[in-house]
Amino acid sequence: MTHYKEILRLHSLGISGRSIAISCECSRNTVAKVLDRAGVLKLKWPLESDMTEGELSELLFPQSEIKSTGRKAPDLEYIHKEIGKPNVTLKLLWDEYCASCRLADEQPLMYTQFCYHYQKHAEKKRATMHIPRKPGEQTEVDWAGKTAFIVDSDTGEAIPVYIFVAALSYSGYAYVEGFLSQNQECWITAHVNMFRFFGGVTRAIVPDNLKTGVERTDWYTPTVNRTYRELAEHYNTAIIPARVRKPKDKPNAEETVGIISTWIIAALRNEKFFSLASLNAAIREKLQVFNSKLFQKKEGSRESLFLNEEKPLLMPLPANPYELASWKKATVAFNYHISVEKMYYSVHFSYIKQVVDVRLTRNVVEVFIGGNRICSHARLYGRTGQYSTLAEHMPESHQNYSSWDADRFIAWAKKIGIHAEMTVKTILSANKVQQQAFRSCMALLKLAEKYSDARLEAACKRALTYTSSPSYKVVKMIITSGQDELSEDNTAQSKNVEKYGFTRGAGYYGKR
Repeated sequence: MTHYKEILRLHSLGISGRSIAISCECSRNTVAKVLDRAGVLKLKWPLESDMTEGELSELLFPQSEIKSTGRKAPDLEYIHKEIGKPNVTLKLLWDEYCASCRLADEQPLMYTQFCYHYQKHAEKKRATMHIPRKPGEQTEVDWAGKTAFIVDSDTGEAIPVYIFVAALSYSGYAYVEGFLSQNQECWITAHVNMFRFFGGVTRAIVPDNLKTGVERTDWYTPTVNRTYRELAEHYNTAIIPARVRKPKDKPNAEETVGIISTWIIAALRNEKFFSLASLNAAIREKLQVFNSKLFQKKEGSRESLFLNEEKPLLMPLPANPYELASWKKATVAFNYHISVEKMYYSVHFSYIKQVVDVRLTRNVVEVFIGGNRICSHARLYGRTGQYSTLAEHMPESHQNYSSWDADRFIAWAKKIGIHAEMTVKTILSANKVQQQAFRSCMALLKLAEKYSDARLEAACKRALTYTSSPSYKVVKMIITSGQDELSEDNTAQSKNVEKYGFTRGAGYYGKR
């Protein structure tokens, strides 16, 4: 800033222009312009006692927005509003401004003057306020823009590693960890590890508006992801997302991201790591050096400030760390099961065709409707298509059917008779998997209900005389055709017929 008062004072003492320029650290041309303007305005030292440097500057060189040259003044407020939109540049806005001037038959400013006047206007909008933070008040979290890399030992491929960065707003104490993805599982795991590293929890967390943390961005009421909100409830803290395109809402994280990119990521650029664990071990070593590095403009370091002033004021950790849970929606099918991760879990049959919320943890699958949990299952892993079915979820008729097994079918057949028992055992042994024969055994049970136990026993006995491995269809054919009711004589006669066949006797030929 030019010291106009000092120039006028030294000039009144008879000091040369060259000496005044050296004393006031400005050019001789500036001194000459000030003295010329003072002569035109008839300003002499001493000036009025209450005149400030700013008032003198405005008096000597009034900052008129646009000199009266007949050129149209641009709408600087509109320009400042539009320049914040994606892909909008000053050159584009100047072209639009020139087009509007041509339509109004007015002369526009040149591009350099257009930029100059906007920059002067924008400087007034850049005022910042320092907001003092209290110890243990909030943690700022973000992903670093630059990535590190690990090398695949088999292929030599460079695999990107994404760097999670967290910083306490008061002390600036930082936590850094690398992950192979930026998905929700890595985001939540990073927070759990961060709290463990700090040994406590701040009252608020300030993240960016990333999808794994915030479902819907809004200037006033952003919608926090359900899993992220559960983590906050578990640690008794609050999620306060930064406003969109407002990095000053989390300045410590933004500053730490930049410093981390230099002190950790760039510092490790010439080293090769073949596993994520080895990379994170090197990051922790660099992080320790970074946190213990002395401040340049104040006493102590991030680590000493954290240990002495902030850590005692952190909220305590819960007894158990948060267990990652993901939420999905599913519809209850007609077989009263929901499909989750290609596995099937039963729900009470009364909820068929209803949409339910499903919460998945590492070991448990929970099903909710309207915020109320209606059932839970142990989570299935391995071969896809497995079923987890609870008997109480089934209709009564299905429960009766599902309660049958091989032993129960054999016990039932034994009550009817020895031949029925032999038939059931034969049917069960005819299939590689016994469950495949349950329908045939159940069909036999239905035949006993329709005809009688005695007739079924007789039908099974007759079937065993025909073949050593009778099937349900053979027994059914015998009982429906009434062969089970034929006497032994009729049976013997039928056997003779089968043995000797049908022949024409002498009487048949004698009739001729």
